[in-house]
Amino acid sequence: MEYGVCNLSIVPVRAEASDSSEMVTQLLYGEHFKVLEKRKKWSYIRLSFDGYEGWVDNKQFLEINKEIYSELEETQLRLSADMVDFVTTKEEQLISICLGSNISAGSVLEHSFEGKSVQGKLTKKHLISSAISYLNTPYLWGGKSPFGIDCSGFTQMVYKLNGYKLLRDAKQQATQGEALSFIEESEPGDLAFFDNEEGKITHVGIIMDDNYIIHAHGKVRIDRLDHSGIFNSEMRNHTHKLRVIKRII
Repeated sequence: MEYGVCNLSIVPVRAEASDSSEMVTQLLYGEHFKVLEKRKKWSYIRLSFDGYEGWVDNKQFLEINKEIYSELEETQLRLSADMVDFVTTKEEQLISICLGSNISAGSVLEHSFEGKSVQGKLTKKHLISSAISYLNTPYLWGGKSPFGIDCSGFTQMVYKLNGYKLLRDAKQQATQGEALSFIEESEPGDLAFFDNEEGKITHVGIIMDDNYIIHAHGKVRIDRLDHSGIFNSEMRNHTHKLRVIKRII
């Protein structure tokens, strides 16, 4: 078994071993993973944080041994807290990083960091302020950075910044937590899931006060939530059909 860690800012993880293949998620700086298959130019990996799998260009990560991987597994996550920051290499070069990067891997990478960070579990009330940080981020399939993010990448990163682990896709996240019967039972920070005409979970957002929801749809935006689903005031219609509300914390 081989192992790796992301030593760049934002790296695409793809469905197939090709630059033109669909991006299914991203590696942010400091994320570590197992290498399940190694080819000349590409590696098939499994992320430690959420178990997600995909193909990564061999030029876009650093190989590490099992001992270092185990060390990263045992180290408490320390995540960058500013929208954009940087780390300094031992050669005094700068590498830009984004919100939610794992700077606890800096010692392994021999990088230094002097910016703001968060660590450990925060109370539920902090979820909304973290979510607001991503407001107006463009929608990007497979994205999980403030420069492009999808709906489940958004919820995963918000929870991660507050010390909680969500799976990667909306349908996976819908298997977590406790189901609530009514919107009136929900609290700010709970997750609302939405399905398509086939009944498949395809969307997720974070419930706010007063029947509002923040979610990634075109961009990270705030809309109304009712028993039918998400009501977009600009379009004057419902854009997503409510399936279930889940309490994770």
